[in-house]
Amino acid sequence: MKAFLILEDGTVFEGSSIGAAREVISEIVFNTSMTGYLEVLTDPSYAGQAVVMTYPLIGNYGITPDMESARPWSDGYIVRELSRMPSNFRCEGTVQNFLAQHGIPGIAGIDTRALTKILREKGTMNGMITTNENYHLEEILPRLKAYQTGNVVEKVTSDGISRLAGKGKRVALMDFGAKNNIVKSLQQRGCEVTIYPAHTNAEEILADKPDGIMLSNGPGDPKECKEIIEELKKLYQSDTPIFAICLGHQLMALANGADTHKMKYGHRGGNHPVKDLETGRVYISSQNHGYVVDTEHLDPAVAVPAFINVNDGTNEGLKYTGKNIFTVQFHPEACPGPQDSSYLFDRFIDMMGGNQ
Repeated sequence: MKAFLILEDGTVFEGSSIGAAREVISEIVFNTSMTGYLEVLTDPSYAGQAVVMTYPLIGNYGITPDMESARPWSDGYIVRELSRMPSNFRCEGTVQNFLAQHGIPGIAGIDTRALTKILREKGTMNGMITTNENYHLEEILPRLKAYQTGNVVEKVTSDGISRLAGKGKRVALMDFGAKNNIVKSLQQRGCEVTIYPAHTNAEEILADKPDGIMLSNGPGDPKECKEIIEELKKLYQSDTPIFAICLGHQLMALANGADTHKMKYGHRGGNHPVKDLETGRVYISSQNHGYVVDTEHLDPAVAVPAFINVNDGTNEGLKYTGKNIFTVQFHPEACPGPQDSSYLFDRFIDMMGGNQ
């Protein structure tokens, strides 16, 4: 079945339909990872977005247990070539069946490199995936320009509080769309992890007297999360150690007077170099974000930059002055090959007093 990707600038790509044969409008973003397509599909941070994979062959090892959440969150999936015969001893199915099972439309057979060049040169834009061959651009383009992702954190956060046993430090994890590997990274260090929905009151979290608080990754524009930001102001005032990743990093910055802005096309991939400003050492990181913290007017009495992106100099982390709080924009729990930055979880354990 034919499928079409229509961008808000009027560009149209024709390919073949994969997954669910339904129409979807979404923000179109690209990911440069060569592997890990299943982790991308199941990362809650992609809620409200359709993902273009720049690597030309996707699905060659099928669907394996390597999922970051219980279901995929991407609105759509766009690939150059989709493997029809996956081969892996852990393979449990094909990508196309996985997409169809979860109602996610996709398109294969288009020039994803050309599409990515458009997104890099013109910036991230909205688009539609459709199987309707009789589409009318003059009707579709206003709809594309009007589309907004909205507050998608509410869509991906957990329904209730859950507690995972551990014999070490007690960590409260605020779930803005947390990836499974964040929980695993804490459990590997012996932590008892209590997962709280995104809109939990700060008083409820602090009443449980956690040894530390983890702010997770998540989707969307951080400025949409006004109620969450107000609760983070209260957590900041406590003396509880806090470690934040991605959206959590942005929200904590907004809670303390900093600003954020949308990037032209974001950072999404498994090989982004970040520099630790304290040691000068560079780490290879996994990233997935379209917004970034502005540090130009950051008050050093509140926080100072801790990491920067080597490629474009944007902020990748903050260290809060006089507080046991540090935050990073990249994903230290992800394993894009090297596990360069997983030591940050050990730093968090040390902030909580170590596993004595």
